[in-house]
Amino acid sequence: RMACLKERIQTRGSVDDEIMQQEIRPLLAVDIIEELHRQFALLSGGRGKDGSPIITFPEFSGFNEVSDEDFVNVVKYLTTARTSRFLIGFIIILDRRKDKWNSAITSLARIAGSFPGNLQLVLVLKPSRLLQRAMADVSMRLHRDDFKLKVPIVMLNSLSDLHGYIDKGQLTCDLGGTLDYCHSQWIHHRTAIENFALTVKSTAQMLQQFGTDLAETELPNDVQCTKDLLITHTEKHDKLKDELKLAIKQGNTMLSCIKDQASKTESHILNPDEVENQTTAERLLAQLDETENAFEQFWSRHHLKLEQCLQLRHFEQDFREVKVSLDVLMETLLGLSDTGDCVARVEHLLGDLKTLEDKAQESLEKAQLHAQHGDQLIQSNHYAVDSIRPKCVELRRICDDFSNEAKKKRDILTKSLEIHKRIDEVNQWCESGVYLLASQAVDRCQTQEGAEAALQDIERYMNSAKEQQLSHLKDLSNQYEIVLSEWVKGKAQTALKKLDDVQEMFDKRHASLKKLSAKQTRPVQPVAPRPESSPKRTLPKIPHHTAPSNFFVLPFLNSHIMNELIETERLYVEELQSIIEGYAAALDDPELIYLIPPSLENKKEVLFGNLPEIYEFHQKTFLKELANSVEKPELVGTCFLKRKEELQIYEKYCQNKLRSEALWRQCGDSMFFQECQKRLDHKLSLDAYLLKPVQRIIKYQLMLKVSLFPSFSVCCICLFVYQGGDLSVDFLFILNYGNLNDLGKLLMQGSFNVWTDHKKGHSKVKDLARFKPMQRHLFLYHKMLLFCKKREETSDGHEKSPSYSFKHSLKVGPTPSEICQKGSHCYNRSYIFCQAPSMEVKNRWVSEIRKVLTSQLEACRGISEQTSLNSPFMQTQSTKKLDTNYPGENIQLPRKAKIN
Repeated sequence: RMACLKERIQTRGSVDDEIMQQEIRPLLAVDIIEELHRQFALLSGGRGKDGSPIITFPEFSGFNEVSDEDFVNVVKYLTTARTSRFLIGFIIILDRRKDKWNSAITSLARIAGSFPGNLQLVLVLKPSRLLQRAMADVSMRLHRDDFKLKVPIVMLNSLSDLHGYIDKGQLTCDLGGTLDYCHSQWIHHRTAIENFALTVKSTAQMLQQFGTDLAETELPNDVQCTKDLLITHTEKHDKLKDELKLAIKQGNTMLSCIKDQASKTESHILNPDEVENQTTAERLLAQLDETENAFEQFWSRHHLKLEQCLQLRHFEQDFREVKVSLDVLMETLLGLSDTGDCVARVEHLLGDLKTLEDKAQESLEKAQLHAQHGDQLIQSNHYAVDSIRPKCVELRRICDDFSNEAKKKRDILTKSLEIHKRIDEVNQWCESGVYLLASQAVDRCQTQEGAEAALQDIERYMNSAKEQQLSHLKDLSNQYEIVLSEWVKGKAQTALKKLDDVQEMFDKRHASLKKLSAKQTRPVQPVAPRPESSPKRTLPKIPHHTAPSNFFVLPFLNSHIMNELIETERLYVEELQSIIEGYAAALDDPELIYLIPPSLENKKEVLFGNLPEIYEFHQKTFLKELANSVEKPELVGTCFLKRKEELQIYEKYCQNKLRSEALWRQCGDSMFFQECQKRLDHKLSLDAYLLKPVQRIIKYQLMLKVSLFPSFSVCCICLFVYQGGDLSVDFLFILNYGNLNDLGKLLMQGSFNVWTDHKKGHSKVKDLARFKPMQRHLFLYHKMLLFCKKREETSDGHEKSPSYSFKHSLKVGPTPSEICQKGSHCYNRSYIFCQAPSMEVKNRWVSEIRKVLTSQLEACRGISEQTSLNSPFMQTQSTKKLDTNYPGENIQLPRKAKIN
């Protein structure tokens, strides 16, 4: 491009071209303007017959006074002004008609000695006076060779002689010709043309230098530098453009002046010099226009490259920003787990994934738009296509990778969520099923009606498994096997194993109940004997069994029960920790102190009870011992028996639960708890988590029931949980009773068959006794025995935690009216007959009641030890009168009022 530009601004051999080509500045009219105005030498524009230019030395009185330097400069200027075009030589006309011959000789000698150009002919107009003319003729003959001129010197006597050599049209009026010549105008035109030529030259040089600078400029590597360079180059271009326009305007003005001269009159004919001036001006303008076009083409390409460079730098900068954003999002996505251990965790992960996808949407759209922008740059023939195309490919690849990875994780999590929901449904069905099996009373199943009712419960629950399509878990597990983790698949297999085991238990129970229903056995109705005839009466005999008939033997579910026990234990410990650190510790946080409601001040122990103590016990001791029993599930009972005393901490927690709930009702809606819940990201409020210890102790009981063995060691475990762990839980749900704290320590609780008997004279037992037993749940406190009715609400066939309605109470302890001497008969007395579910339970209750009575009797003054031992408050039938294989025993309790 630079070579093209240089080529187009090359000179073309004209005068102006020579001026532009010379390295040394040439002599210009403006340099000798004063000498030119003296008019001692003229270039009028006339031509000889052969076309030689004519230089006229008109009459000039002071010619001899002109310095040699001025003379040489003027003559040199006049001869060099046309040298390039007229190499045939000049014609000199020396007009000395009014001068002396000596002056003519001197002028001719000066011309001969310093004329720089070629000469074609010298014409001398001799002085007009006769004497001077004669002297000229003689002198020329004598001194012709002295002038050292190799051209002819013609001595002319008159203008007519001159006209014989030069046509009048080529001579000015003072020489008798018709050539229109104005010396001042000639100087003006010459000056204008030379100035314009210099302007064209300097402009071309500036354009050439600017083009060279542009071509040698390295493109910047950042946006700001590229912007600055584009601005700088544009400003320089605009400045040169303005100078170029000014030069063109100058040339057009000069050309107009020359043309105006030609249009003065219709008859005016431009002389050769004027024609030459006009041609020169037009040539310079054309050259300038050509130079401008070449420069604009070069600038257009350079400006386009700068703009494309700026586009490229913007593209690269945006690419880096978008890629960094996408890389961070991709790293976050890859770090997002696709394995959840429960439904809530999987739902939380799906929520995190949805949030991440929403957050990434803007960056993904930017990346796609940026790639489209890159495509547009490529389509516009950008010079950096090889740099842009790979970046577009990279952006689309990252977007596709993110979308595919997100889709993959969503697919895995969705399938995992479906599996976990099915696992929970299976586990819930199994737990509720086991609870149903364990809660079916044997005595009710001894009748056809009871057996059929139990059978209907079994069949209904077995059908619910089909309705819920629980077996579909196996199909899902097989279908999603490739994408699911080993842990999830293992959990699904554990749930399926549990489902098979529980269904097998239901099948066995179903078969047993079918047989019982088909036998149509008579219901067993315990009879309350009269005191006087009790030795002669016996209860109906029950067939002998090696184990209590209402003690169902279930298979020990090894691995999945233990895994669930330990898994839920870990989760339980984590929940306790979150409560303590997220709520209890927050009460001492200075940042939240202004949110704490006044009703909560200094009542941390009321709200949380001994929860820290429970957490410390499970975290440091119990969880580790359960985990150590994972390989030997049969030893899990040892953990409970070993830590029987420590587990009593739950009793303290449950006793405080009512106070805690009352305090929560006062301040549960405060901003303090909302802020804590928000920080912990808990879906449930604090009161739901404060119920966890109560739910946990019930969970222990249900899980241990599933793993029950008809052995003494496991029975002890169940009795422990039943006696210790459940004590403080169930009493929380006793309705229609006042303050339970007034009754002293809760010692025992359990379900019994209860009959009432009103002793009035010798009435027949069958007329006075209720042969149909009532189901009552007894709570033995240190000061009172409560009779309650157990109520169980159901939802969708699943039993919930029971509540108890208070029905009656008996004060525990001797009073004068309740103590009878041995052998006496108390006819006006009410009795309550209680049948225990087993001999072991009966013995434990009898032993505990004896301890209470003994301790209270010893405290009663005036009552002898013999009286206390023979007290009629507790009378048990002799084991000799009962079938030793019968699972239940009767406990006779006197009372004064009829039981509702």
